[in-house]
Amino acid sequence: MSTPAQTHTSKTIYATRTGLPLSFKLEWPFRRATSGADFDVLHAEITLENSEGLRALVAVNLSVTLREVLPSLEPKDTEGPVINALRKEVDHKQTEFVKSGKLVPLPFSSRHYNFKLKQWVFGKATDEEIARMIQRKIYWQTRLVGGDVWLGDPIEALYVDTTLDHIAEIAAELAQQGLFTLARGRATALPALTDQKDHFEAEMAAAFQQLEEKHAFERG
Repeated sequence: MSTPAQTHTSKTIYATRTGLPLSFKLEWPFRRATSGADFDVLHAEITLENSEGLRALVAVNLSVTLREVLPSLEPKDTEGPVINALRKEVDHKQTEFVKSGKLVPLPFSSRHYNFKLKQWVFGKATDEEIARMIQRKIYWQTRLVGGDVWLGDPIEALYVDTTLDHIAEIAAELAQQGLFTLARGRATALPALTDQKDHFEAEMAAAFQQLEEKHAFERG
């Protein structure tokens, strides 16, 4: 059975599709907007790991339409979709990371949900993209937190629109390449992966530069 990311005793790292390592702090529960507007709000902090304290403070605004399809507003029903919605906003360069800043509203709406199929939609990934995600996950979790890395997180499978079984299949293929060992869904990084520090650092730097350039352009 899966364990929610924010109840882990150690920090969980989630990488964006562009290669930014993030961690999330969600301030439960959802609360009704104080402005009188008909939506619920959850405050969150997104930390850009491997940076000098850069973060984004956001107010996740849950639309009425989406609230109606959720079984509840409890973490067990909303944590994964919220984390992935925030991660998607970072991928789309809608979030700016600073050392201090004001709370920024971000929509948590029906654009992340397929009403016809009754499922969350964050974008289908190719096997190659999933393989890169797994390698980033293991590298950054090992580098920033340490220990082995749990690959059975349903939040990761939800983000790339696949199953945990499929992620396990791709992880097994990567393990055969000598990048990490794999036992009972947990990966232990090997030098063939951890020695790629320059690659992962360059990937992160390029993604962050693109994000910064986008926000600098918008500020004029």
